[in-house]
Amino acid sequence: MSATVQIDWQGAPLDIEYAWVGADVSAHPIVVFLHEGLGSLAMWKDFPRQFCAAHGLRGLVFSRYGYGNSTARPADERWGQDFMHRQAFEVLPALFAALGIERPWLFGHSDGGSIALLHAAHYPHQVGGVVAVAPHLFVEQVTITNIAAARAAYLEDGLRARLAQHHADVDSAFWGWNDIWLDPAFRDWNIERELDDIGCPLLAIQGEDDEYGTLEQVHAIGRIVPGAQVAVLAHCGHSPHRDQPAELSRIAGNFITSHTRNTSQ
Repeated sequence: MSATVQIDWQGAPLDIEYAWVGADVSAHPIVVFLHEGLGSLAMWKDFPRQFCAAHGLRGLVFSRYGYGNSTARPADERWGQDFMHRQAFEVLPALFAALGIERPWLFGHSDGGSIALLHAAHYPHQVGGVVAVAPHLFVEQVTITNIAAARAAYLEDGLRARLAQHHADVDSAFWGWNDIWLDPAFRDWNIERELDDIGCPLLAIQGEDDEYGTLEQVHAIGRIVPGAQVAVLAHCGHSPHRDQPAELSRIAGNFITSHTRNTSQ
């Protein structure tokens, strides 16, 4: 069952939907799950709970501002090119402070993976480690093509109704994401140079059939971040937690537990 916690952002209160999953007490740090650009707490479905149960972990799942049952984005508010930076540098610290979370592991998917990487780079001493699943480091044409296809599906092919099951304000979630990614000015968005300060353990995972990005996204991480591990999943698209949940759980769970000390939170 989810709850809400109130944080202050830009001088205004935000209600953030969250839920604890997995072990009540763990010998490993808390794992925070960061969802994709159209995701929410509900859209993770049962993966975080099953993942944490399988590896003796305690996890936090939450819906970012504008998603799920968190405060909705006003219809006239357009997100800027720095929207992921602001989540990483401003919203996450406020959320962690409100919930008493220190040095968590970040498990981020897609936009959530990018936010996890940015947070780890900006706060190198406050993150235990990162699992970045299908993250974006830069904008590719394949990404834009399929985000444009999602726009058509939202308007004409029932995607809006399917997403509405997981968001209190589905237009808040969809247009906040779709408008900025399809903004021509966003084509120059690139965070490669911002990852140099990541010093924590880092695992980057991507499906070989990812429809939203080429494998250069994770291979670039392998080149930029010393010691980063890269895994490519066969027969897998953009969402490994749906396409290959058992293999993702095995690889990511072993990575987290092998890199964490016996400290509970």
